[in-house]
Amino acid sequence: MGVSGTMEYLSDLMSSTNKHKKRKQMQTVELKIKMDCDGCELKVKNALSSMSGVKSVDINRKQHKVTVTGYVEASKVVKKAKSTGKKVEIWPYVPYNLVLHPYTAQAYDKKAPPGYVRNVEITSTVTTNMARHEDNQYTTMFSDDNPNACSIM
Repeated sequence: MGVSGTMEYLSDLMSSTNKHKKRKQMQTVELKIKMDCDGCELKVKNALSSMSGVKSVDINRKQHKVTVTGYVEASKVVKKAKSTGKKVEIWPYVPYNLVLHPYTAQAYDKKAPPGYVRNVEITSTVTTNMARHEDNQYTTMFSDDNPNACSIM
């Protein structure tokens, strides 16, 4: 590196105080937007595709699900989607096998797509005590102190 290279480096170092911005993370935002026709779908897709940082917009009209991938913030995507005049919310569903009790009143939703339930955290003491009791059953099942333990051992 010569003298000019060193001077360039020092010049860049001194003037770069405002140049480094925090880069947004690549993320996927899933939204629930009610769409009935091709026109609604196109309107939503055009609005979301026009945002800076958006890499792709995938729409599943049957499930009313829109997936936006890119260097975007979820709040800005929701705001842009609401500007189309549609009712918008963050995708509230998860596959039913990821929920501890998928058929409780809080999780079960008739409007959910097949195989999905609402993502809820059940913090009831009854379910906590039930889970502890189930864990205790499994740990004592093969214990030497348990007379009803597995006879194969």
